[in-house]
Amino acid sequence: MHFNKPGQNYTEAVALEYGRHKAPVVTAKGEDDLAHRIVAEAQKQGVYVAEDPRLLAMLSQLDVGQEIPQDMFTAVAVILAWVYWLKGMQPGDERKQDTAGVRSGRPSA
Repeated sequence: MHFNKPGQNYTEAVALEYGRHKAPVVTAKGEDDLAHRIVAEAQKQGVYVAEDPRLLAMLSQLDVGQEIPQDMFTAVAVILAWVYWLKGMQPGDERKQDTAGVRSGRPSA
């Protein structure tokens, strides 16, 4: 999941992964050129990119590898619900695929 400042050509980005931990985890973050590379890789991998400047401001305070704190759960859950809907998935589908030995269809966004 990548969050970017809208209309500013991706000057900042934060990537989240969900499905392996109890809460989403920051997997990458950066500004300027690094933000462009994060978004480019996300798009290359078919990851959905969300633009939410308020959530970006909160997530950018976290360290890479850190789970999001409980006070961010609702805001991130809204984005994850959107990603699940776009992918035609329901929560838990990524775990079913993992146990079947299939490459994960995690809703990384």
